[in-house]
Amino acid sequence: MTATRTLLTGLMFGESPRWHDGRLWLSNWGAREILAVDLEGRSEVMVRLPFDSIPFSIDWLADGRLLIVSGSDRPLLCLEPDGSLSTFAPGDRRLNEVVVDGRGHVFVNGAGFDVMAGAAPAPGIVAVVSPDGGVRPVADGIAFPNGMAVTPDDSTLIVADSYGHDLTAFDIADDGSLSNRRTWADLGDGVPDGICLDEEGAVWFADVPNHRCMRVRDGGEVLDVIELDRGCFACMLGGDDGRTLFMLTAEWKGMAAMASSGATGQIVLARAPAPHAGRP
Repeated sequence: MTATRTLLTGLMFGESPRWHDGRLWLSNWGAREILAVDLEGRSEVMVRLPFDSIPFSIDWLADGRLLIVSGSDRPLLCLEPDGSLSTFAPGDRRLNEVVVDGRGHVFVNGAGFDVMAGAAPAPGIVAVVSPDGGVRPVADGIAFPNGMAVTPDDSTLIVADSYGHDLTAFDIADDGSLSNRRTWADLGDGVPDGICLDEEGAVWFADVPNHRCMRVRDGGEVLDVIELDRGCFACMLGGDDGRTLFMLTAEWKGMAAMASSGATGQIVLARAPAPHAGRP
């Protein structure tokens, strides 16, 4: 069994983890905060959002600014050097996740229905944000698009389809268009949320209902399973050598209870067999 330790407690719902400048940055859903946490568990509030939104996610643009994508009425914002928030692009209120590749393509995704309102499920999309701020759909028909990752050579986007129980891959064109859709891994009863890549070409994925974080290779072979005591919403490799696996966990009682579930969120650590690769 892989050894784990708890780095931080008292989060609402930690999501969208990114290892950046020697710390783990994350979205703390329900608290309207973006935090940075060091390896000693010391946390700092980097951004307080001026709106109440679940979800919201983060990544860095090619120019070094922090991009914040949310399901609010201000869907794509940038954190400017002076600490102000500017509009990066218009967007859909149903946006969920974001990843920026090495060529500067900004990929965002979202469900095709209002998750928080309990609407009937409908397939979602992946879109790319152009430098002029336009948001262009590049893939559709994904049951519930969630975490995303880009391979180190910027050739492939991998999307976690939570309702489809798989990881779906696309080839990335020079203009950010996607093609050659394929199942990268059939996960069986797995429900993938946040994902990240390692140098051996494997994907770690967080699984909320099954209380675990799993590592799989292209084709679906299971390489590692870390059992947890609550739902795992997201994961990220980082640390000094890229081999610290950060798992963001919380008790899960359903969408309707997200705002009232209490601060059960944690950051749990484990040592990974291979270091981080790709993006985020």
